[in-house]
Amino acid sequence: MKKYLLTLASLAALQAQAAITVKDDDGKAVTVQKPAQRVVSLAPHVTEMLFAAGGGDKIVGAVTYSDYPEAAKKIPRVGDNRQVDMERLIALKPDLLVVWRHGSSERQIDMLRQLNIPIFHSEPQTLDAIPEGLIRLGQLMGTESAAQPAAAEMKRKLAALRAQYAGRPPVRTFYQVWDKPLYTLNGSHIVSDALRVCGGENIFASMKITAPVVSVEGVLQEDPEAIFGTAEKDYGGVNLWRQYGTLKATRQGNLFTVEGDLLNRAGPRMIQGTAILCEKLELARQHRKH
Repeated sequence: MKKYLLTLASLAALQAQAAITVKDDDGKAVTVQKPAQRVVSLAPHVTEMLFAAGGGDKIVGAVTYSDYPEAAKKIPRVGDNRQVDMERLIALKPDLLVVWRHGSSERQIDMLRQLNIPIFHSEPQTLDAIPEGLIRLGQLMGTESAAQPAAAEMKRKLAALRAQYAGRPPVRTFYQVWDKPLYTLNGSHIVSDALRVCGGENIFASMKITAPVVSVEGVLQEDPEAIFGTAEKDYGGVNLWRQYGTLKATRQGNLFTVEGDLLNRAGPRMIQGTAILCEKLELARQHRKH
């Protein structure tokens, strides 16, 4: 009996040391030999994902603008999206790096790969991919007990939004990321997926570049029924369009401002941002009646 118990104990010890492998958003396998305890987040949305997955206390380094939740502000900085302080990062002895390609240049990521630290690339292309990514990050950190219910709640909210706005009349929409230069997002970006949930149609969905620069004339020609801009300090936002009285969005009172962090970060709060987007588009439909 004693020998049997020892065997069981040995098996349990081996299982505890078993490597964990998941696929990242590139479809590449990411393996950690044991649950990650020292994680560096290289994008603000990643920091939010790690906290939501139950791993906030495992983040030893983050980039600038990692400001949510409140506890994220206290995490040591290792640079910003574009430039990472490699010496500072190495000194933190991370056992997992979670990166975002659009914010980090390829050269930067190549340098990180040379450190031989497991790298998980987080870049959800759809809203459904956010809870899925949450679960996989939870697996890598051994925090599945927190990640699973958090992901399930996100899926529930998303399903409720889809059910609520299914079959609503489409609203042709311009999503303005910034006004100097004036640029937007194409149909492959996750923001377009949020618009689709609400019955919104991105007027620049067919453009090949993910974040293309467009002209005022181009927007006027497309004549969207609704325009969204993000709320930023010292930033004109949708006020740019008030001077164009013939524009349908201006004429019908559909110049909307949303909090950028809720939609421009592909993290857990994007479901909340999508709900706000849907409410504003429903308002635009009501404005048709007047």
